[in-house]
Amino acid sequence: MQKQRIFTLSQVAQHKSKEDCWFIINGRVLNVTAFLEEHPGGSEVLIESAGKDATKDFDDIGHSKAAKNLLLKYQVGILQGHNGGDVSSGVDVASFKESKPREMEAFVTKEDPVRKYAAFVEFFVPLIVAGFFLGYRYLTRNAEFSS
Repeated sequence: MQKQRIFTLSQVAQHKSKEDCWFIINGRVLNVTAFLEEHPGGSEVLIESAGKDATKDFDDIGHSKAAKNLLLKYQVGILQGHNGGDVSSGVDVASFKESKPREMEAFVTKEDPVRKYAAFVEFFVPLIVAGFFLGYRYLTRNAEFSS
């Protein structure tokens, strides 16, 4: 295992521009400058957290496993006082492999027959009730005029 560079919080704080964007997630120091344009949420989100510990922001969003694996790709070192093999980050170092860019995948949800039945009932039952009401009114009105 290679030796990780150790950075202090003040060293990381110097890298907070669009041209040089670093931050900390789970004790890992990340240089995400090359990732700014690729980030699905936009580069502004990353620049807001630049130069500081972004662990809470990262965890609050609920990133995918693939996104967590990207942490290893952009890691340049660890924060002073943190262990390099921090398992709390949810990243499996042994199974990390850089994923190839893929096209967006679509999926089809299984259609629920109960929903179709409910839509049928919600639409046709009021129509039937309205039809009976109007028929009743028509027949009772004709009965009043004929007597």
